[in-house]
Amino acid sequence: MSRLLTLACLLLAVPVIGVLGSWLALDAASLAVLRHQLDTVLPEYALNSLLLALAVALGVALVGGATAALVALFEFPLRRVFEWALLLPLAMPAYVLAYAATDFLQYSGPLQRALREATGAQGALWPDVRSLWGAAAMFILCLYPYVYLLARAALGERAVPLMEAARLLGAGTLRRVREVALPLARPALAAGVALALMETLADYGVGSYFGLQTFTTGIYKAWLVMFDRDAAAQLASLLLVLVALLLWVEQRAQKRLRFSATRSGALHAAEARPIELRGAFAVLATAVCALPVLLGFVLPVAVLLRLVWIEAGTSEFGLPLARFAQWSWTSFKLAALAALLATAVALVLGFALRLRGSRALRTAARVVSLGYAVPGAVIAVGILLPVGWLQERFPQGGTTALVTGTLFGLMYAYLVRFSAVALQSVEAGYARLPLSIDETARLLGASRGRLFAELHAPLLRRAAMAALLLVFVDVMKELPATLVLRPFNSDTLAVVAYQLARDERLGEAALPSLAIVMVGLIPVLLLSRSLRAEPRGAFSASSS
Repeated sequence: MSRLLTLACLLLAVPVIGVLGSWLALDAASLAVLRHQLDTVLPEYALNSLLLALAVALGVALVGGATAALVALFEFPLRRVFEWALLLPLAMPAYVLAYAATDFLQYSGPLQRALREATGAQGALWPDVRSLWGAAAMFILCLYPYVYLLARAALGERAVPLMEAARLLGAGTLRRVREVALPLARPALAAGVALALMETLADYGVGSYFGLQTFTTGIYKAWLVMFDRDAAAQLASLLLVLVALLLWVEQRAQKRLRFSATRSGALHAAEARPIELRGAFAVLATAVCALPVLLGFVLPVAVLLRLVWIEAGTSEFGLPLARFAQWSWTSFKLAALAALLATAVALVLGFALRLRGSRALRTAARVVSLGYAVPGAVIAVGILLPVGWLQERFPQGGTTALVTGTLFGLMYAYLVRFSAVALQSVEAGYARLPLSIDETARLLGASRGRLFAELHAPLLRRAAMAALLLVFVDVMKELPATLVLRPFNSDTLAVVAYQLARDERLGEAALPSLAIVMVGLIPVLLLSRSLRAEPRGAFSASSS
């Protein structure tokens, strides 16, 4: 059993191994391609990716850190609303926000048109949003909740009582924030920024729609336009190295977070109170928290609803509802199947790790847990590289048709990318189950199968449902791997929205985009509900 699970985990690591293994097959032709990239496109890819990453890192740190500090440390109007409302942009994929922002802010959009009519101005009133800095703004508005969540957890439980103690010692508000709150939040900020940057580097929809030359768009251009798999593999490996570096930073920051549930800590946190803001400071705090919610969720949803309303009112409705139903069903089918498979893998693997599996199995499980950090572009290239190698040596084997002509390749890519999400949820569920119940069941003669079926499965029901839901929503939003590996006539809502927006048919792209956002709201609302249900001060956090 342990060997079979280890083999399954290694199979999920094949795409990454395939990308890295491409460097072992370097020959004169490959070196020539690499030198050509260094002389032409690679500097631009590196510079644009670096500038985009720096802008997003600074933006999410400022927006996420500021909103987390305000909600956790201060009392002001609508604070309890913002506690959950600041999570809403998580439901908005960056490429959907890009479509809505382009329609609203472009030269022919409603805002510029209304301003020109009101002021009599001529020409464009501001630069085109489809630029590097516009893309950075899209990512900041969609990804700051990563920083907000982690920083709020780090501040909300321990910073308030410590700041109260500092106040009693005579420290002013600014000094308390600078010398108490910021050191506590620094590891959480680093972890949240690293997560946001991994999502930014993995994106394809925004970069392609805005015409940016980044590593991810370069991978697709090399593979699908230039038909150069060596160049695609080399770019994918460079992107993989960048993501691995960010993952290392994120894990290092997470190790510096220490959580302990203590009764005294809970009492001190319950007795302490956030600092109450009044007057202009209260208005400013409310505005700072309201702005990212309005720009990252409320206004984009309003723009999408407006586009759907306008498109539905035309005499020639460009998006047939029958085809929309087919795309929705395909998306639902793929997401449901991937969620069931990923959760099943996570439950079996989690149970094996619970039984203290072999060192090889534990190592393989850690490899699987890294899958979510691997961009979809890298996974697609990593799957197609060994498939192409097999097809060259066994032309009658039908390997390419199996991967690209059926759902097998797409499901494999989803499992590689999202099994980590399900495994994390299952391991969190197991962490709440004491090992003593397993020992008691074994003393009573329960077999391993009975132990899982009658004891673990009922207790892990909520963790398994969370895993199903998270994987389902992630697959619904997935674009890069789906775009490359989907079989013929298997377009999803994400693919259709991208293709319509790419063809400047934003009105028709609004309905599938809105459907993706509505599905993404489900886990966000559940997450906000769980955060509200968690008693304030139940845990104390410290950083070392």
